[in-house]
Amino acid sequence: MAKPLPSKICPVCERPFNWRRKWAKDWDNVRYCSERCRRNRALADDPGSGPGRVDVPAAGAGRHVPAGKRHKRHR
Repeated sequence: MAKPLPSKICPVCERPFNWRRKWAKDWDNVRYCSERCRRNRALADDPGSGPGRVDVPAAGAGRHVPAGKRHKRHR
């Protein structure tokens, strides 16, 4: 019977993740379960953040307007 794969807890999303073959040579240095969590690692360093925290964006923040749909000028 095969041995269970080693696992770690991701400090960003706080979910367990298992060893993958692509991490075989560098498993000791792997900290994040995904590229997304690695990019969001600043959230793990913030003591006020975590799964229970809800961020409220500033007014108008994060609204993406496609290039062709910007303000129309009325003539």
